[in-house]
Amino acid sequence: MTLRLKLFAAFIVLIIVPMCLLGALTVWVSSDAAARKYSEQAQYALKAISYSLTGVFEEMNKVTDNGIATSVFRMALSADDPGSQNLNAAGQLTLNDSQRNFRNLLYNYPDISYAYLYNLQGNGKSPGMVSIFTKENFTTLPFDSFRKHSLYQDVMAKNGNPVWIAPYEYPELSGSEPVFTQIRLVKELNNFRDIGILVVQIKNWQFDRIFRNLRLNTRSGDTTFMLANNEGLIVYDQTGLNSGKNMAELMEHPVRYGSGYQSFRSSFQGDQSMISIYHLKDYPWNLVSVTPWSSLTAEFSLYAFWFVVFIILCLAGAILFNILFMNRITDNIALLVRFMRRVEEGDLSARVKPGKEAELRVLGEGFNSLMDKIGILFAKVSSEQEQKARAELRVLQAQIKPHFLFNTLESINGLAVRGEGRRVSEMVIRLASMLRTSIQEREEITLAEEINHLRSYLEIQQYRFSGLFTYEITIPEELKTCLVLKLTLQPLVENAIQHGFEGMTNGGLLRIAVWEKDGDILLEAADNGSGIPSDVLGSFQYMIREPDGDSEQGGRWTLEERRGLGVRNVADRIRIQYGRHYGIFICSHKGLGTVIRCKIPKYS
Repeated sequence: MTLRLKLFAAFIVLIIVPMCLLGALTVWVSSDAAARKYSEQAQYALKAISYSLTGVFEEMNKVTDNGIATSVFRMALSADDPGSQNLNAAGQLTLNDSQRNFRNLLYNYPDISYAYLYNLQGNGKSPGMVSIFTKENFTTLPFDSFRKHSLYQDVMAKNGNPVWIAPYEYPELSGSEPVFTQIRLVKELNNFRDIGILVVQIKNWQFDRIFRNLRLNTRSGDTTFMLANNEGLIVYDQTGLNSGKNMAELMEHPVRYGSGYQSFRSSFQGDQSMISIYHLKDYPWNLVSVTPWSSLTAEFSLYAFWFVVFIILCLAGAILFNILFMNRITDNIALLVRFMRRVEEGDLSARVKPGKEAELRVLGEGFNSLMDKIGILFAKVSSEQEQKARAELRVLQAQIKPHFLFNTLESINGLAVRGEGRRVSEMVIRLASMLRTSIQEREEITLAEEINHLRSYLEIQQYRFSGLFTYEITIPEELKTCLVLKLTLQPLVENAIQHGFEGMTNGGLLRIAVWEKDGDILLEAADNGSGIPSDVLGSFQYMIREPDGDSEQGGRWTLEERRGLGVRNVADRIRIQYGRHYGIFICSHKGLGTVIRCKIPKYS
């Protein structure tokens, strides 16, 4: 990631993201506070509304209590023709005082829609229906059917206390109009005998007056009030849109009705809303208020909108700042980084053009000054390293020359002792050719020269050890002009002859091969000799010093290293000249021979 992107990301992560999180947290806390505040307000409001609603039912209870107390219903049921009793009939001028007072009370309570009695007296007359108020287009449920209804048992169990049913709960009793119905048992006051069942229907006028223009501290028209029974059936809706529906069809939140107060947020008719439910005391209904969440959070939504606008403006400012100012700084720093990478790759001539700003100009001039000093130091170190490498090569070269010369003169001396003058002469000629190559000032010679030097050495050894071994040399013509450190192959071959063929009388075979692989040159010397013991092979190391001292341990170390001096010398020279990626690889097993392979770079 570039510096520009890092700075921009830091601005986003350290400033914009915390601001967004803070804003989101503020909105969440504010919304939660609004929900709790609304819940508290709704609880008080619904409780107050419930008092008004229960007051309507209690008032109707008092009206019917008055009718029972004045024996109006008893006289209607005890008449010779109960079915003809109608307190609503205008022609009944002979009503007693109690009947007239009750009739006046009913007329003074205009919310009553219909009232009638079921006759339960066992006076030999069949049970019938006594109409108190008439009602058009409404047929009451026959008494025989009513006795089979579940409400009949509830009414009888109440023993005179009223039972209320709401619209849409039992349409067979209340009809299709939205009316609340009171059903209660009528008793004889003298002996408390059951004589009838009173059914009174009241209209929704009182409820409409209670809910008209009622709001819960929200924008006008937002809150909807409803009454629902304990099964979730909406028996009254202020707007009239949801009457007769079930709350489960309109909302996604499961609700348990019938106790206390609850308030929660849920989807209602597809819109997020705050829903509050309060159970009416002593009645099987629940007062429900529904307020859209958008109306509660309108103010917070406005704050959130301006907060988002502010964040967008900050982000735009950050981008503009990044483009106009940060780009100039980061571009100059990126330029310095590119030049530093060039230096890492070895280009010490890289120099930066100083920028216009004071800090960048100082930085650029400092970089250039530092590179000048590094260039001087690097040249000095390079010169010293080159001198050191040449000194080490000269030491190793001085080490190898007397080594092979001693062995060769030893071989010539053996021939001279046996009186083989012609062979001595040939060996001297071969030795002269070898010395001519070894005393050259050049450290590297062509592979062709190295092979000629090796042939001279092998011929000398064959004169010395007649019939001990034969040799094969394989080298492609195109590689003969490639350069190699002089005296590379001869120590490897010498190791095979002196140690690999030790104890053999004949049958030794030396294979010398040269080939190219992956841009490098591989030189291999393989023999079928006795092999190198594993302990000796394991002691082979690069650039190890021979220990001093005359102790038994020191002498043993010297002897072991003496046996591998030529091979180790070649390995050390290759490492010094070409680097650690080049050197010698030895593979040997006792009794199966040895393979020594050299890897050097290819160049002419």
